Amino acid sequence: MTLLPQELIRLKRDGRALPPEAIEAFIAGLTEGRVTEGQAAAFAMAVFFRGLSLTERVALTRAMQRSGTVLTWDLPGPVLDKHSTGGVGDTVSLALAAMVAACGGYVPMISGRGLGHTGGTLDKLDSIPGYTTAPDVALFRRVTREVGCAVIGQTPDLAPADRRLYAIRDVTGTVESLDLITASILSKKLAAGLQGLVMDVKAGSGAFMASTEEARGLAESLVTVANGAGLPTRALLTDMDQPLASAAGNAVEVAYALDYLAGRRREPRFHAVTLALGAEMLVLGGLSPETSEAEARLEAALVSGRAAEVFSRMVTALGGPAGLIDAPERHLPRAPVVRPVPAPRAGRVGAIATRDVGVAVIGLGGGRTRPQDAIDHAVGFTDLAELGAEVGPDRPLAVVHARSEAEAARAEAEVVAAYRIGAEAVTARAEILERIG
Repeated sequence: MTLLPQELIRLKRDGRALPPEAIEAFIAGLTEGRVTEGQAAAFAMAVFFRGLSLTERVALTRAMQRSGTVLTWDLPGPVLDKHSTGGVGDTVSLALAAMVAACGGYVPMISGRGLGHTGGTLDKLDSIPGYTTAPDVALFRRVTREVGCAVIGQTPDLAPADRRLYAIRDVTGTVESLDLITASILSKKLAAGLQGLVMDVKAGSGAFMASTEEARGLAESLVTVANGAGLPTRALLTDMDQPLASAAGNAVEVAYALDYLAGRRREPRFHAVTLALGAEMLVLGGLSPETSEAEARLEAALVSGRAAEVFSRMVTALGGPAGLIDAPERHLPRAPVVRPVPAPRAGRVGAIATRDVGVAVIGLGGGRTRPQDAIDHAVGFTDLAELGAEVGPDRPLAVVHARSEAEAARAEAEVVAAYRIGAEAVTARAEILERIG
């Protein structure tokens, strides 16, 4: 059934179901330029208010997947990936891709840039001198095959309809549509030719969806639609009521991930989330029969140094320096002003407005307020105090990395405002809130 774009918009505006073939034709028209930006904006707004059924969500996701190149792989192991809905201090992807590859999986991870207050994996990787985040498809395939993982950005020929529709949603107030978020994330993953996907859906003060109920709704949508489109998928709801790592920024998070892989520092919260996501990937790919064994294999990959070796090989294969993991301070950019953020009083951290910490990173220049903005990869925070930590004269709230003293002072004030300090001990939520799928 072929409908004129305006007829399809009218049907959805009136709350009617759209035939899958009509959705396919509309997305093809969007890709080829026959559907205007105004029509795409009207479609997005109609979906925002009226919603899509499961059948419609699957049809939209598959149509966007097929709008460009769909990769296929001929590899001796399962092709797996993980996607996070974003948070503060969430640098799991850098470690996890190498850990899963060290256990026999293949991880062609297509990542994004920062969005709102959350950091982007590509912006972090751009901290590494020489690293190519936009290789051609041939290099992407070769590195994935030979190393086991390649973390890059979306290429122009993968799900181009998603890129065009997202740009329109970004300026029309329809970014938050559950249906459109689902199709946007999964169309790129399906185009990457995956055989298994694990979703990390964040909930808490630093997540896009702060409430557990909202996060659960998104996780259920992603799992249901992905499986309906033929991609085996599971999701974990994870806590974002505090930064996941004690570092937030770009180069500082890369350094954190390198320390984690090399065994110089393994903080319990970050380690727990990384192991849980990796275990789901190994089980989904048939590399382990159950999550407990999978976690043991991932631990072994870390302890033996195999995961660190895989990461190093990926970096050099994509143009980065050979000695990065052993001496990150020689290669990663460093801010000229590094100083502690003193706690305003002695006590225990009772709550963190985590989103505000992410916004403070942007204020330092570590994120964008406009798409064309350049990023200062050196700035950010390290040694962020976690919930329940005792702070005072001997334990600051964080260490700020800034371009100037004035910027450091402004960021210091923002971090102090984001932390609530009291006398009572508090217990943080579990890292893994729920498992879906």
